[in-house]
Amino acid sequence: MIVRSLNEIIGTEREVKGPTWTSRRLVLAKEEVGFSLNDTVVQEGAEIKMWYANHVEAVYVIEGQGELVNEETGEKHRLGPGVMYLVDAHQRHTLRAHTRFRAVCVFNPPLTGREVHDENGVFPLLSEEGQ
Repeated sequence: MIVRSLNEIIGTEREVKGPTWTSRRLVLAKEEVGFSLNDTVVQEGAEIKMWYANHVEAVYVIEGQGELVNEETGEKHRLGPGVMYLVDAHQRHTLRAHTRFRAVCVFNPPLTGREVHDENGVFPLLSEEGQ
């Protein structure tokens, strides 16, 4: 059994920062449970273009207001506390944070903790050995 608090992660290698977001990685691939779990904060006003070509992601919003745009269909969705979205078919999408935005994110395959978005908004598919 693993018990871990957010305070234990802040300021460690499990806290990964991008230009407009911070992802605190609570469960990683090395835990060998088949998924990873992140507590992610996005800065107010941020617009992040993403394309999880290698992952499926479920996102549960716990704080703030935002908008999700499915770049393949043009569909827009309001985001706020209690809303979940699932990127289940590797859709290109954009997240716009209207306020400070916080969500719990689950990835499959699990993240190793070293991933950051590339120029296309993709997380590389990394193994625990760094490949």
